[in-house]
Amino acid sequence: MRKPSGRNIGRNATPLKPAKPAPKPVKRRAGAQSAKTSLRDKLHSWQLHHRDSGKDALRRMRAAPTSNLMTILVIAIALALPAGLSVLLENVSALTKGWDGNAHLSVFLNDDVNEKQQRELAEQWGKKVAIVRTEVISRAQALEEYKLLSGFGDVLDALPDNPLPPLIIVYPQDTTPEALEVLQRELQKEPAVDVVQLDVEWVQRLHSMIELGTRIVSTLGIALAIAVVLVVVNTIRLAIESRREEIVVVKIVGGTDGFVRRPFLYTGFWIGLFGGITAVVLVNIALIWIDSPLDDLLALYNSDYSVAGFSAEAAFTLPIFAGLLGLTGAWVAVGRHLKDIEPQAF
Repeated sequence: MRKPSGRNIGRNATPLKPAKPAPKPVKRRAGAQSAKTSLRDKLHSWQLHHRDSGKDALRRMRAAPTSNLMTILVIAIALALPAGLSVLLENVSALTKGWDGNAHLSVFLNDDVNEKQQRELAEQWGKKVAIVRTEVISRAQALEEYKLLSGFGDVLDALPDNPLPPLIIVYPQDTTPEALEVLQRELQKEPAVDVVQLDVEWVQRLHSMIELGTRIVSTLGIALAIAVVLVVVNTIRLAIESRREEIVVVKIVGGTDGFVRRPFLYTGFWIGLFGGITAVVLVNIALIWIDSPLDDLLALYNSDYSVAGFSAEAAFTLPIFAGLLGLTGAWVAVGRHLKDIEPQAF
């Protein structure tokens, strides 16, 4: 038997290919992996949840109209009281704003000063820088005015002589109390002057009363603002207790505290906002109600002043301020009571 030659063996044999190296195993991280979310998607999701939370808060308020309406009315009355008093004080301040311009000094001259000397003295004083103008009231003019105002004309006619002194009314440039006192002392030194009477003290008393009223209203406003916050705290606390099971479920599936807190914050804001709007309406109704008798009273004092209501700025600011109070109360209630609601471990 012939043996195959080496040439035939090399020609018919199948050449062996080199073995490929085995791929290295890829290491995988254990556990679930979260997909990467862009900042834009996060912001869009945050906006959508705010919108849905606001709508959900309004829907739940409509579902319980009686209790929410009572809460809104309580807040409105609490805010309307200091707001109404503030509007009245502003009207009083506006009514008396120009009264300082009528502040004057009544300078009574000696009885031996005749009318010519009186007018010369008034003209001399009118040239001073501290004095705007002067007004001369002679003894005869004073007597006629007194007869007209007092109603004792017959009695005064029976007197042998005119008992009223000559008078010069001085209107100063500066109506501050200090400047008036300086001018009073200066005029009192004149030889022809008997008495200088300052006729602005009642205006100063009125302004002091207005300042006192302003501080009282501010104190009352702060106290009632705290009361509004407490009312909202109690309302949100009851809402949290009524949704306890829902909150537990949301936390079990991974809802964050911010996700749970947001609807309650909107509820507090809406309650405060609607309470502020109602307060503006109540104050305007009260002002309309007292407008007619107040106009009649002012007409008796020859004043054509008309009562001013809420300005556009105040009518806008009060509801926003009330909404912020409601938001503050809701934040306090949620921060206090949500910590007590946690899913129990099995």
